[in-house]
Amino acid sequence: MAANQGGRTRRRLSTEERREQLLAVGARLFSESPYDDVWIERVAEIAGVSRGLLYHYFPAKRDFFAAVVERESERMLRMTAAVPGVPVREQLAAGLDAYLEYVAAHADGYRAFHRADASGDEAVRRVYRRALAAQERQILTALAADPEFGPAFAERPGVRLAVRGWLAFTTAVCLEWLRGPGPTREQVRDLCARALLGALAR
Repeated sequence: MAANQGGRTRRRLSTEERREQLLAVGARLFSESPYDDVWIERVAEIAGVSRGLLYHYFPAKRDFFAAVVERESERMLRMTAAVPGVPVREQLAAGLDAYLEYVAAHADGYRAFHRADASGDEAVRRVYRRALAAQERQILTALAADPEFGPAFAERPGVRLAVRGWLAFTTAVCLEWLRGPGPTREQVRDLCARALLGALAR
């Protein structure tokens, strides 16, 4: 049902639309301030809802931040999913282009996601670490399916460590890139691609 204010009709948001609105507000606030400095009342105020309604969706602040982190993780994994049957070297540039497109289009969410490890809340940090582990697995699975590398290569402990280090490197580069002005997206893509191929050099 729509509400009428000042002669204007405003459509009532569905449950999913309202949840998405709240997460978008949360991503912006968590990207701008440390976890402890974000007040749930401020989220409700910006979204134009009651605090009670926000708590209906998210029982506690940690649940809210965890949902922000999970949302961004799912987006990243979806946008950077490997293409079956295509060699890693061939899809690396395209995968990084998709990743950087996500970073630029969802800068607030990206910053908020990477603030999670410093939140001080162990439950939120576990969500963040699970998300990083999923990114790591995604890359290792692509390497294992690639004839140039293969399962034995992908299972080496040093390779897993190299991938983990590369993810940290790429995160640091992207967060700095968002500060701007600086290198172009193509320059950032090429830098990250060279770093991964260098880390995986036999």
